Amino acid sequence: MNTKAKAAVVTGGAKGIGEAVCLRLAAQGFSVAICCNTSREKAEALACKIKNGGGNAMVFSFDITDSEAVTAVMTDIERRFGEIGVLVNNAGIAQQSLFTDITDDMWHRMIDTNLSGAFYCTRAVLPFMIHRKAGKIINIASVWGETGGSCEVHYSAAKAGLIGMTKALAKELGLSGITVNCVSPGVILTDMTSHFDENTMNELKNETPLNRIGTPEDVAGAVAFLVSADGDFITGQDIPVNGGMY
Repeated sequence: MNTKAKAAVVTGGAKGIGEAVCLRLAAQGFSVAICCNTSREKAEALACKIKNGGGNAMVFSFDITDSEAVTAVMTDIERRFGEIGVLVNNAGIAQQSLFTDITDDMWHRMIDTNLSGAFYCTRAVLPFMIHRKAGKIINIASVWGETGGSCEVHYSAAKAGLIGMTKALAKELGLSGITVNCVSPGVILTDMTSHFDENTMNELKNETPLNRIGTPEDVAGAVAFLVSADGDFITGQDIPVNGGMY
C-alpha cells in the first residue's frame, strides 16, 4: 500500500501497544490519528514526539462506546487528513473476576469497550474505504480470545467476538479491496499486566517457549507488516504474537 498522504487511525493510541503502533506507522509514512479517551496528556506527548521526528500526528479524544461520537470523529479525521487508509482497533480494557462475580455492568462495559467500540469505528470508516476500494483494518484481540482465560470470561468472550468479526468481515469486504485481520498478543508488558506480581510474571514467562514476556513493539511489528505491501494478500487471519504460548 502506498502510504503517502494516508491516515492511520489507532484507537487506544496513547500508551502501551497503541503507542508502539503509532510510532511504527508514523515511521512508515502515515499521518497518525492518535485516538484516546482518558489519556489525553500522554497522547499529546506522543503526537509531539512523532512531529519532532518529522512525522505527522494529531490527537482525537472521545468515548469509543458512544457510536455517534465515533462517527463524528472518524468523519473529522477523514476531513483533516484527506484519506483514512488504516484502522487499528486497539482500545480495550481488561479485568479479572470469577464468572459468578461478573455483574451486568461489568459485562456490558467489557463488551461495549472491547467489541462494540471496534464495531463502531469500523462501521464509521468503511464508507470511505469502500468508496476508494482500498483500506486495511487490524483488530487487536488476545490469546485469551483464542483459548479462553480463567477468571477472564467476559474479556475472553469480547476478544473471541473480535476474532469472529474479523473473519466474517474479511469475506464481506474482499471484493472492495479491503483487508481485515487480527493480531492476538500473548502476555505483553503493558498497564494490563502491571498488577501482576513478580512470581506471576515469572510463571507466565516460563510458560512461553521463547522464555520472555512480549513487548508492545513485538505487536506493533506484526501490525506494521500487515499494513505494508507485504501484507496485501493476507485477510481474514488471526496472527498470534505470543512467543509460542499458544
